[in-house]
Amino acid sequence: MSATSFLSDFHEVAAIGATPNQGVDRQAATAEDRLTREWFRAFAQHRGWEVRVDGIGNQFALVEFEPGAPHILLGSHLDSQPLGGRFDGAYGVIAALHAADRLVERVTAGEPRPRLNLAVVNWFNEEGGRFPPSIMGSSVFAGLMDEQRMLEVRDLAGVSVREALGEIGYLGTDARPEIAGYAEIHIEQGRILERESMPIGAVDFSWYTQKLDIEVLGEQSHTGATAMADRHDALVGAAKVIVKVHEVTGHFEPEALVSSVGQLTLEPNSPIVVARRVHLVADLRAADKEVVLAARARLLAEIAEIGDAAGLTINVRDFDVRDNQHYPEAGIALAEQVATELGLGARRIRTMAGHDSVAMNRIAPTVMLFIPSVDGVSHCEREFSRDEDMVAGVDMLTEVAWRMLGGALSEQGLIREAMAQS
Repeated sequence: MSATSFLSDFHEVAAIGATPNQGVDRQAATAEDRLTREWFRAFAQHRGWEVRVDGIGNQFALVEFEPGAPHILLGSHLDSQPLGGRFDGAYGVIAALHAADRLVERVTAGEPRPRLNLAVVNWFNEEGGRFPPSIMGSSVFAGLMDEQRMLEVRDLAGVSVREALGEIGYLGTDARPEIAGYAEIHIEQGRILERESMPIGAVDFSWYTQKLDIEVLGEQSHTGATAMADRHDALVGAAKVIVKVHEVTGHFEPEALVSSVGQLTLEPNSPIVVARRVHLVADLRAADKEVVLAARARLLAEIAEIGDAAGLTINVRDFDVRDNQHYPEAGIALAEQVATELGLGARRIRTMAGHDSVAMNRIAPTVMLFIPSVDGVSHCEREFSRDEDMVAGVDMLTEVAWRMLGGALSEQGLIREAMAQS
């Protein structure tokens, strides 16, 4: 398939759930998410590929080369953040579909039939914006999260994952494909590749991630009639916690740690009532696990001080902790070799963001590739990657997948290497 057809498909999908400022809003298991899933299904069925949906809503398109053989799996996710970008996740799924189609064309044209099968996946709820935690579908697939427990997770409106998937017709029962390897291509969501004019990043490891689920409990009272000295304002306490989460990075080397609070809910959320409860989630990430643990310890102490000083109860729970993941050296070397042969060039790069490949790397040899992001922005409508970089990435993924189909990473020794590093 041509670069033109890929770009046409990419921009067609970008119109689903499009926002006024050229972003998308396709949160997991919404009507907009369903439309992208229907697009994925139509692409696969038009080519005669089998389509499956598993019990957590992961969607697969299967290409059979060798009956009974396991699959090399390619893909990413089609769901987005609220008011998110049109490249994050969707680029990787559409690139994988086009790479698969190109590989089928190679075999049809007479190239050696692979000894492994091929599949493309659209993972459910990678973003976690509606249903936390993120990377849900691939983590269930990899056995890192319990399927039944995840199906009972509810959004802020009280709708469960089970109910939402059922509503859009994607609560599946199909068997999950057996896999021998996984490859994913994604926008970088950072500025390294752009700054260095490098078209491809070969991911070597992921940052350590730690979230804190924080509940601030005060006392509901009248905003006008309650004396300031008598107030136990949960929102004021939460504001102080948020500032501490932001400031904790200053106690470490520059850029060694990133932190944020991205979600906050309060009760009763009335303009004339002092808040009685605030719930928020803090996010800490660093290349070095010990940096995150030190930041966590500091925050726990400071949060306790805030609670004591204001007469508040503040409960903190560890949430969504992810260790560093080191990708197989053989896969990184394969990516570097392919990039050189294609005249692209690649550099090794870490991922600060979480991706489905982080989960998949726990169970199968995995290759993670990046293309440049303009200005490094992501999870916003301004997110952008150039057409020429996207097209180069499809070429890259196609060739990496072809070699993986030939067994480049799935020999037993390399499987053991990947498992040892996880």
